[in-house]
Amino acid sequence: MYTKVPTSLNFVDREKEILQFWKENRIFEKSCELRKGRPAYTFYDGPPTANGKPHIGHILTRAMKDIIPRYRTMKGYDVLRKAGWDTHGLPVELEVEKMLGLDGKKQIEAYGVEPFIAKCKESIWKYKTEWEQMSDRVGYWADMEHPYVTYEDNYIESEWWALKTIYEKGLLYKGHKVVPYCPRCGTALASHEVAQGYKDVKEISATVRFKCTDEDASYLAWTTTPWTLPSNVCLCVNADIVYCRAEKDGEAFILAKDLVEKVLGEDAKIVREFAGSELVGRTYEPLFECTAKAAAKTGKKGFRIVADDYVSADDGTGIVHNAPAFGEDDYRVCRDNDIPFVQMVDARGNMTEDTPWAGTFVKKADPMILKDLKESGALFAEIPFEHSYPFCWRCDTPLLYYARPTWFIRMTALKDNLVRNNRTINWMPENIKEGRMGTWLENVHDWGLSRERYWGTPLPVWKCSCGNMHVVGSRAELREMAIEDPGADLELHRPFIDAVKLRCEKCGGEMVRDKAVIDCWYDSGSMPFAQWHYPFEHQEEFQQNFPANFISEAIDQTRGWFFTLHAIASMLFDSVAFKNIISNGLVLDKNGNKMSKRLGNAVDPFEVLDTYGADATRWYMISNSQPWDNLKFDRDGVDEVRRKFFGTLYNTYSFFALYANVDGFTGREEEVPMEKRPEIDRWIISLLNTLVKEVTD
Repeated sequence: MYTKVPTSLNFVDREKEILQFWKENRIFEKSCELRKGRPAYTFYDGPPTANGKPHIGHILTRAMKDIIPRYRTMKGYDVLRKAGWDTHGLPVELEVEKMLGLDGKKQIEAYGVEPFIAKCKESIWKYKTEWEQMSDRVGYWADMEHPYVTYEDNYIESEWWALKTIYEKGLLYKGHKVVPYCPRCGTALASHEVAQGYKDVKEISATVRFKCTDEDASYLAWTTTPWTLPSNVCLCVNADIVYCRAEKDGEAFILAKDLVEKVLGEDAKIVREFAGSELVGRTYEPLFECTAKAAAKTGKKGFRIVADDYVSADDGTGIVHNAPAFGEDDYRVCRDNDIPFVQMVDARGNMTEDTPWAGTFVKKADPMILKDLKESGALFAEIPFEHSYPFCWRCDTPLLYYARPTWFIRMTALKDNLVRNNRTINWMPENIKEGRMGTWLENVHDWGLSRERYWGTPLPVWKCSCGNMHVVGSRAELREMAIEDPGADLELHRPFIDAVKLRCEKCGGEMVRDKAVIDCWYDSGSMPFAQWHYPFEHQEEFQQNFPANFISEAIDQTRGWFFTLHAIASMLFDSVAFKNIISNGLVLDKNGNKMSKRLGNAVDPFEVLDTYGADATRWYMISNSQPWDNLKFDRDGVDEVRRKFFGTLYNTYSFFALYANVDGFTGREEEVPMEKRPEIDRWIISLLNTLVKEVTD
C-alpha cells in the first residue's frame, strides 16, 4: 500500500521526519559505503569560519555544493565529500578582542599571548552548531564527523612542508616593501585580500607650493593624501615631459606645460619652457620643520628634484610629491636616488610624536595639515574628489600603503604557469576564465605572506645572528635541530613555538623563530594536501583525490579561495587544484541591494527554512536564474515555488497513491512488453529516457 499524505502544504514537518530517518539509518554514510572501490569523483569543500553565523546566501552555496556530488554518487562514483573548517586569522582575533574589551596589539600582549590564543581556539566553534544545523536542514550531504581543521598540528605540519618546498624553489623571500597595511590590525594584507575591500569615498586633495631655493617661484605638486606631505623628501618629474615657468597674478609656478590651463586657468602666462631633465638636481624648501629635522638625521640629501618614467602629464601638475614610506613608486624612486627615508606615521596609523599632529589618525589629520599649509601659504588649492579606496576587509579600517618588512612568495615568477593552468579549467560562467580570474593572473603580484599577528600558522623560519636562516619542514626536523627537544606533543602555535631555539648549522649559535604567522588564506588554499597530512601519510589518498573534479563557492572567492588553491597547486605540483568550478552569484535582497544588519534587509535562513521548507527554498534558489547570476531573494517567490511546484508534485503523488491503493497496484506487477503498451505509455517512457540523456550530457 502507498502512504497517504496530508492535503496541507506544510512540508516542514515531513522534511524533519525524513531528516530523522536519514540520521537513524545512516543513509548518507551508506550511500558512500556502497560506492567504495568505484571510480573516484572528488569534491573540495571550501571551509567556512565557524565563528561567523551562516546567512541566507549559504543556502545557495550549500545547495550547489550538494547537487553535483549527489548526482555523481547516484551515477556510481565514489565521491569524496569531506567538510572543513577555516579556523585561523584576523576575524577570530577581532572577535576575541571585542569579547575581552581589548584594542590592538599592545593590549593583547599586556593580556598575554598564551591566554589570548586559548580564547581564539574557544571562539572558533562559537557558531559550529548553527552551521551543522543549517547544513543538515538543507540536506547538504558531507562528512561533518571527520572534517579537516586548519588549526590542527597535522594540518600545520603539511603547510610547513609546503613552505619549505617553496623556499627550496627560490620562491620565498623577505623584502622591505611598501605593502597594503591595516593600522588597526597591525599587519600587512595580500593583494587578493585588498581586492575585496574597496569603497567609493569623498575626500579632499591638495595642490601644494614647494618653494624653489634658486629662483622666485614654486613647484606645484598635487596629492590625494595630504597626510603624506609631512613625510615628503623629494619631488619627481618625467625627464621627457615639457615643463614651464608660468606666471599668474604676480606669482611664478613650475609645472607641466600641458597642465597649465587646467591648473592655473586660461589667463596664466607661460614665460619659459624646458625639458624635465633640466629640473633634476634642483632643490626646494621643506614644507615642515619636523620633516627637515628628520631628514637631516639620516645624513642624506633630500628636498631635491629627481626624474622617473612613472610620472605623467595626464592629471595633477606633472610633478609628483614623494614620501618613500607610503607608495611603491615613492619607495623605489627615493631608494634609487639615495633620498632620506622619513616616516612621520606610526604603526597605528597615527602621526608621530615628531609632528605637530601627534597621535592623530592620518585621515583625521588631513584637515589639520591642510589648515597649517594654508596658514603658511604653501596650500595652492583644495580640490574635493571621489575615488575608490581600499579598506581592511576584516575590520573596515582604511588601509595605508606602508613600508614594512614582509615575507613574500614570488608569484610573479610563476605567472606563465598560473595563466597556462587556468586555461585548462572548466569555469562556469566561462567568462571568468579570461576575465575576472584571467586578468588577475596576468597582473599577479608577489604574495605578501606574513602577518604580524598571533592566531595563525607560524612561519617556519628560524634565523641566527650570523645571518644564517633555516626553513623547517616538519616536526621531526624541528626536534632534530632544537637545542632542547620540545617533545612530540608540542603545540605548533604561538607562543609555544616561539620558545623553541635551534642550533645554527653554520656557526653553532642559537637560532630564533621569525615571529610572523602566515596569511590564513594560505591555510584554506592548502586543503587539497593538508587535509590528508600529506606527504607524511595518506599519499595514495591525496593522489587519488587531486586535483578535485568539482568545487563551488560564491564569486567573491575568485581572488580568495579560488586564487589561493590555484596558486599553491601551481607552485607545488605545477597542476590545477580543480578541474570544474561553478562560481555562484551573490544573494541580494529583493530590490537588488546587498543584505546587511545595518540596512535591516538581512534574512534569517533558519526562519525561511522553518516557514517554507528546505526543498522549496533550495528549488527557488537553483531554478530562479543561472547560479552565477546574482539572486534577488524574495520570500514571495519561495512561497510561490512551495505552492505551485511542490503543491503540484505533492497533489500528483496524493492522487496516484489514492487510486493505486484502490486498484491494488503495487508497481511490482509483471512488466508489459513495450510493443503491447498503449502509445501514451511509450511516449512517456521515451520522454523519460530523453530527459535522462539530456541530464547526463
